[in-house]
Amino acid sequence: MENANLVLFAATVLPLICTPGPDMLFVASQAISGGASAGLRSTAGICIGYIVHSTLAAFGVAAIIATSPILFAVLRWLGIGYLSYLAFRLIASSMSAGGTTSLPSRIAANRFWRGFLTAVLNPKGMMIYFAILPQFLTHDESIVLQASLLSAIFIGLCGIGYALLSLAIAAVGSRGNFSDRHRRWIEGIAGGLLLVAAGRLAT
Repeated sequence: MENANLVLFAATVLPLICTPGPDMLFVASQAISGGASAGLRSTAGICIGYIVHSTLAAFGVAAIIATSPILFAVLRWLGIGYLSYLAFRLIASSMSAGGTTSLPSRIAANRFWRGFLTAVLNPKGMMIYFAILPQFLTHDESIVLQASLLSAIFIGLCGIGYALLSLAIAAVGSRGNFSDRHRRWIEGIAGGLLLVAAGRLAT
């Protein structure tokens, strides 16, 4: 592929990546509540989730789902329900007094897989592969190789963008000892961000 085409694709998807959506808000919520390491683990999960999207697209499954209103709606509402579940878990934890200064261990231990599911259940990612990526493919080269290269650019930009977001949030916040009041505020804000993400997915 020509370098100009790759640069144009990157310039096209970068604004979509930087626009607050379920993925970005999820990473932000995890970085707020668990610091840079939590945000980076979530980012890794999201990137692996998008590898699943790229694989499905290669086999045409993504196109089938994206062109079926029922299947697409099911995927969309599964994502909304999943983000809402995480949000209410955090909000419920923020409303209960306790001595802990971090998220419950079951939540903290599964940030990678939660990030993975957030990406897999995010129809915006599927639409990028279905509606945008094909516009940059040419018929004079291997479609599979071109799609793989464009997918790698998209996933790489996601990884860099969300990793920088995690580090920035961690740099702004203090990672010292939090009181229970601080812990409740952090979890409440994180839960609120996930509710916003679910709302954006719903609309």
